[in-house]
Formats: sequence, C-alpha cells, structure tokens
Amino acid sequence: MKSGENLKRVVIIGAGAAGLLCGAKCALRGFDVTVIEKMPRPARKLMITGKGRCNVTNACFDLEELIENVPTNPRFLYSAFSKFMPYDTMALFEELGVPLKIERGNRVFPVSDRAVDITDALVDYCKNSGAKIIHGAAEYFECDENRITAVVLESGRRYECDSVAICTGGKSYPATGSTGDGYKLARSVGHTVTPLKPSLVPLVCSDNFIPRLQGLSLKNISITLFENGKSIYSDFGEMLFTHYGVSGPVILSASSHIRNMNKCRYKISIDLKPSLDEQTLDRRIQRDFSELLNKDFINSLSKLLPKKLIPVIVLLSGIEPGTKVNQITRSQRLELVRLIKNLTVNISGFRGIEEAIITSGGVSVKEIDPKTMKSKIVDNLYFAGEVIDVDAYTGGFNLQIAFSTAVLCAENI
Repeated sequence: MKSGENLKRVVIIGAGAAGLLCGAKCALRGFDVTVIEKMPRPARKLMITGKGRCNVTNACFDLEELIENVPTNPRFLYSAFSKFMPYDTMALFEELGVPLKIERGNRVFPVSDRAVDITDALVDYCKNSGAKIIHGAAEYFECDENRITAVVLESGRRYECDSVAICTGGKSYPATGSTGDGYKLARSVGHTVTPLKPSLVPLVCSDNFIPRLQGLSLKNISITLFENGKSIYSDFGEMLFTHYGVSGPVILSASSHIRNMNKCRYKISIDLKPSLDEQTLDRRIQRDFSELLNKDFINSLSKLLPKKLIPVIVLLSGIEPGTKVNQITRSQRLELVRLIKNLTVNISGFRGIEEAIITSGGVSVKEIDPKTMKSKIVDNLYFAGEVIDVDAYTGGFNLQIAFSTAVLCAENI
C-alpha cells in the first residue's frame, strides 16, 4: 500500500472463528479492518466447543475425504478447502504458540485441553495483525445502488466501508451471541436464507422407558440410524441417555443425517456389545447363567450390563423379573441376545436449535461465488462460516469450514 493512499475499509460482522481469522488476514493485506462483535468477549461459542477443549479441526488431509464429511452443499467448499486445509489450520495455531494433539477420529485439540488458548490466540492474532475489534451490534446497512456504503450499529454509530463480510455464525447456542443476526442482514440486501434447523443436536425419543435411563452414559457401543427402515448411518463410541431422549458424540453425528423429521420415520438401534457376535454373546450369557442357576433373572445381568440398564432390558425382554435363571428357555435367551444387540429407540424430534452445536441452513450457496465467497447480489459483500448454508459432521469439520471460508473470503476482498 503506497504511503498516503487511502486504506481500503473493511467491516467484518462477528468476531467468532471465521470473523477473527478473516479480520487478521485482511489486516495483513494492509486494509483498515474493523471487526464488530455484539458480545463483550469475542469468540464465546469457540470457548465451549469440544466440551470446553475446542476440537479445532480434523487431521483429515485428503480433500475428497474432507468433502465427504460435509453433508450439506459439500462441492461449494471445494475452493475454500483447497485454499486452506486442516494442516494449514494446525500450522497456524502451532505458529501462534498453541501446541496441538490428535485424538481418536483424527480430532485435533490443544495439548492444554483449554479452548481459551485457541480463543486467545485468534483474538491476539487479529489484533496484532492490525484489525480493530469493537463491541456493538450491527443493525442495518446503508446502501448506494448495489453497494453497501456503511454498517450502522444499534447504538447509531456508523462505520463507512468499501467491503463487508458477514461472519455472524448461525442460531445455535444463542447465549454465545449466535442469534441469527447475519440472516437478517443478508435478507435485507436481497439474499435468500434456506430453512434453518438444528444439526449436531440431541434427539428426543418417544419410548416410555427413556426417563428411567436418564443420566446413563454408555461407552464402546455402536449405533445404526434407520430412515423408514433403511440403514443410513452407523457409528461407534459414546452416548448418553437424558430425560427426553439421547445425546452424546455418536448421537450428535447421527442427527446431522436426519434431513426430514416431518416426513420420515427414524429410529436408532444400539448394539450394547458390538465386540461380541450373537453366538459369542449367547455363550457368555449361558456361562453367567450357569453360575447363577437359582438366582432371579433380574439379579443375573450385573456382570453384563450397567445397573441402571438392567430393569429396562428385563422389561423389554418380556421375561418375568422373578423367573429363576434355570427356568429361562432357549428362545427367551436368544431373544435377550437380540435385544442386547439391538436396543431400539424411536426418534420423535430434535431438541431446540439453542442446544444444537451447528445450524443447518443459511444464506443460499447459489447466491455466493464459491471461488471468492463474494455475494452474487451485492457488489462488495462477502460471507464466511456458519452463516452460509453448509454444515458438516462432528469432529472438527465445522470449525475447518469456518477457517477455510474465512481465508478465501479475506484473500478476495
């Protein structure tokens, strides 16, 4: 930038993962950058991701595999991912002084297990690059023909601009500031916002035994999600029963495969003993029973199942709880085996969007140039992050979308 030349004024709305990185990269290009954040502290949502540990990306270094982990409009992200891959994200945070580690499923976390280290590094990077972060809520745009000339805050303050980037996130976790402001601003200048629904969200179940399992956490189980009787997704790991239904990592991943709760019937089959096939499990149960011949059935499963689960399994098996183990028939035992390998819960709905990790839906990708993140409707408007109609599976992929679109956006402003 020549001395004395007026600096290009860039206003970025939202100081989350996408906004902070976009702000830093724009400032490093020599622009006059203002990042507007409605919350007193930037990147509040980033602070709570990964249960407060921040699953910052996924060490998935193959572009096609990365694309496969995005169920909504994956090809739109081809240029963004090509420009800034997970190894670029990892290198950036290592350079910013945050050592990283790779865990199961290639999930990447800070070695410290502290999300605040990622947040502080991004905020410092943005500020040290020369961007200004100001506290305020963007209310509306002033426009001249097909360009935005100023961003006006709720307080009445105006920020004149040459370019604007909307990086406000979605509607999930509204307490962190994600209240859908970006959708309103995009609509105000002619953009379409596709229907919004929660993704990576706990699921509500209609089965009457669910409340009895509240608080039960299961590890090393496998699940299969069925849509109208057809298997559409399987996973292995951890889950949790709640008073309303099911949650936990494998359930959140499964939720992103549920596309039409109103028209389709969904159920989840839980294999409580995935390491044992039915024959091996049957032999295991026979061995347990042989040691407990005169025990009641209700008291015979403690070596096999968690205490809280036993009364429910007994109920669903149809075997009277007081039946002596030596009186249980072969067909009853085989039915018990099938139940343990296929405990089924019926899905009746999503929990609210305020409990979702990610918002599915957003500004239509048909109205954004995938090679630049620039609006096809407004000459100087750009987008990055969750506000766009793209979302991925759990495991760090959604933050990678935020970082990749932010970098592509910043390079093209």
